[in-house]
Amino acid sequence: MPPLRADTGRALAGGPERWAHRFAGYLASPDSPLHEGRWLLSHESPLSRPRHAGTGTSHAEHWSSMLVEGHPDGYIDWFPHSGSWEVLPLRPMPGPDDSRVKAYRRQAREGTLPPVLLWWVSGLDCHLVLDGHARLAAAIAESVEPPLLHVHRTVARDDLAAGIDDAVGAYEDELARFAGLRAVHGPTVPDGAATAGPRLARRLRALDAAVRPTWAWPLPGGEERWRGVAHEVTGGREWPCS
Repeated sequence: MPPLRADTGRALAGGPERWAHRFAGYLASPDSPLHEGRWLLSHESPLSRPRHAGTGTSHAEHWSSMLVEGHPDGYIDWFPHSGSWEVLPLRPMPGPDDSRVKAYRRQAREGTLPPVLLWWVSGLDCHLVLDGHARLAAAIAESVEPPLLHVHRTVARDDLAAGIDDAVGAYEDELARFAGLRAVHGPTVPDGAATAGPRLARRLRALDAAVRPTWAWPLPGGEERWRGVAHEVTGGREWPCS
């Protein structure tokens, strides 16, 4: 992603849809990590929910605790932290006195901080910071809630079409059931639209935004190559097994 200028942040402040449109253009490039399929890019990230509200925990404390610390020896797992939705930086997080962080800290105070782009990777059970390490560091330094954009793989088109057909079929069956009841008991029986309609809307919304597992491909060279990469990254350190 190209650097985001302060004037751009001020121009797009308060417009998550406009930010999403801008980031979507970058994600459509040949260098994007996103593979073929349907993806959802949204500012409605599950991490934006006030999970720590009422606990007395500041934004800085909360988001610092969400980060997987250590480079290259950060630790994630599928057991104690399952469902905690941690955030894994793809490089060392800059400190609060880093020049880029200082610039973004001013924007954080002004309320014009551009969003941090997170990618949900199911195999890691956490979010990767695709773009915005310095912006996230600035939000933590200023103890403000960082604006987020969240991208994840969603339902394939064929599966989506089949799911829509099933949902519409269930809606029609429910209306037919109420029609039968009305024929027997008279017009005092509702037509069923008040309950079946919202249920259909919820199903369609869930289908369109459903999270699907992130695909992965074998590393060329197999296990031997993977161990070689791990050795290079960790400097040959040995890791305990459990």
